[in-house]
Amino acid sequence: MNSSVKNVIRQTLASLERQNVDATPSAYAKEFSKIAKLLNFENEYSNSFNNIRHLLSKEERIILDKKDITTFDELLPILLERMSNHDIKKISQLLIKSLKPSISKELDNEITQVESKINSSPKLLIQKDIQMSIQKIIEQRIINDKKLLEYNASDTIKLINTINTHLGDAIDINQNGHLSITQLSKEIEIIDINDENANDIQNKLQNVATSMTEKISQNTSKLEKNRSEIDTLKEQVQKLEQELISTKHENEIDHLTSTLTRKAYEKHISKIEEIFLRTGNDYALVFFDIDHFKKVNDTYGHDGGDLILSTFAKVLLRSTREIDIIGRFGGEEFIAILHYTQEKELINYISRVKNLITSHKFKYKEHKISITFSAGLTIRSKNNSYDETLTKADELLYKAKNSGRNKIIFQSGTEL
Repeated sequence: MNSSVKNVIRQTLASLERQNVDATPSAYAKEFSKIAKLLNFENEYSNSFNNIRHLLSKEERIILDKKDITTFDELLPILLERMSNHDIKKISQLLIKSLKPSISKELDNEITQVESKINSSPKLLIQKDIQMSIQKIIEQRIINDKKLLEYNASDTIKLINTINTHLGDAIDINQNGHLSITQLSKEIEIIDINDENANDIQNKLQNVATSMTEKISQNTSKLEKNRSEIDTLKEQVQKLEQELISTKHENEIDHLTSTLTRKAYEKHISKIEEIFLRTGNDYALVFFDIDHFKKVNDTYGHDGGDLILSTFAKVLLRSTREIDIIGRFGGEEFIAILHYTQEKELINYISRVKNLITSHKFKYKEHKISITFSAGLTIRSKNNSYDETLTKADELLYKAKNSGRNKIIFQSGTEL
């Protein structure tokens, strides 16, 4: 046993004695973990616990932080709250059904692959990469369906215009025919015929002309009514098309923070990643998380929390160049994609944001609220894939929060 381990054990026992707590296995394990963290001592137990922690959902990790859970005994009740295998299997079946595109069929292969994975092991549903795959499919399906609707709406308008043109032609023909037959009827009427048989023919011709005039008039009225209905339909389709365009724009910008929505962010990062793979144009990824945000909501209400979110986002947007992007990843989490290539540039950027946030108080009604944030920063070229880059930034963010918050940790080891 090395001296570091002995030191942790000695201080653990001493701490329990000061607190007048019996050194039961549970109490000892919790205190040992606490002392080891204070002394920056990593061991097999803490590494195993942290590895399991990274497999938990974000909500479960929040519970661990809130309740200061650091041992496997304390973790067990959290895990027992998870659904049974039977429940997970039923939900996975419903989820796969919901993934099937209602209009577009372009994602069938991707859905089949995810379906195969989940069917083979429903427990994969709780894994972050599977959840992200499902989310991407859902978001892409919405985009594909909207494109198809826009295309169909455009084709419908073209068809309506064609029908409208033909109806107009038919109405013109009927109106011209009506005028011609009316004129013919008048000409027949004024002809002076003395022969009785010819006179009878004249009357029949007049009756036919009158009948044709009435029918043409009726048909013209029906065509004009149909044309009016088609014009109304055209207006409705055009309105739908405008709503689709408007909805597309609204879905790209988060209404509260004016940053990109999660879906819009995914769209932009896909293009940025394509450029990186093609040209090697590097980028940095920063995960931001506002510290103790739940406490802000609990203290000042959701209006106060919304003010913090919107103001924090404004600071990020004003501090970030137009070539870079800021997205709201969820709740109080934001993500930045920065096209800086030197760590010094990134340090300047992060320091500027941190100084702006921590040196000012956020005013809500009569309250002045101080906030801090934690962040994890990674460089794309230092990782094998975008997903790995994102996961690493997430891990660094939680490391920053677990080591005291108000901290930014770089993948290189730099801390601010």
